[in-house]
Amino acid sequence: MDIFNIIGPVMVGPSSSHTAGAVRIGRVSRALLKEEPTKAYITLHGSFAKTYRGHGTDRAIVAGILGMEMDDPNIPMSFEIAREKDLDFQFICGNLGDVHPNTSLVDLEGDRGKKIEVLASSVGGGRISVHRIDDMTVDFSGQGNTLIVFHQDMPGTIAAVTNVLGSYNINIGQMKVFRSKRGGRAVMVIDVDERLDDDILIDIQGLKNVLEVNMIPPI
Repeated sequence: MDIFNIIGPVMVGPSSSHTAGAVRIGRVSRALLKEEPTKAYITLHGSFAKTYRGHGTDRAIVAGILGMEMDDPNIPMSFEIAREKDLDFQFICGNLGDVHPNTSLVDLEGDRGKKIEVLASSVGGGRISVHRIDDMTVDFSGQGNTLIVFHQDMPGTIAAVTNVLGSYNINIGQMKVFRSKRGGRAVMVIDVDERLDDDILIDIQGLKNVLEVNMIPPI
């Protein structure tokens, strides 16, 4: 156990799980959208649904969607700021199934028309776990530099991506691959030691069978 687990993150309170983690869920959803959010439809599950008003979970998620950090003093005013920025948002409480009690489903739409759905949990101490992007299962925390590559599940695609990273002398800390079915849509989640330059992302995007590339910096 490190000191972060003992004292938690630097944040605007009152709760690391319900507030700081909620900000991170909003931030990772914004990063995955890659556009300025214009609409947000957020489903709260379990203890998030029961206590979100008292803990400010709703305001924290909206703050993260707006791009605020966990220690931003404007988090309590996120609703007002969102309306000023023409972000249309709505919260509902629902059952998201067999998931962590502090879980939310964030549906976002961006200013250029892109839509994304992110299922993520706040797992304690301000940390999060992302479980699903749209219809694809994933598993990452957002604590490090995370490369996410959506692709068709075809032979040689994983090797092609790792070869590009190797050619730029990028070290891989961990890699997980998920697929919908054999030969179907798949996603690589790759922890790398540094944030990747646009040139690297363009090279990966240009590979055969690669559908979309996203670089998520530490959230």
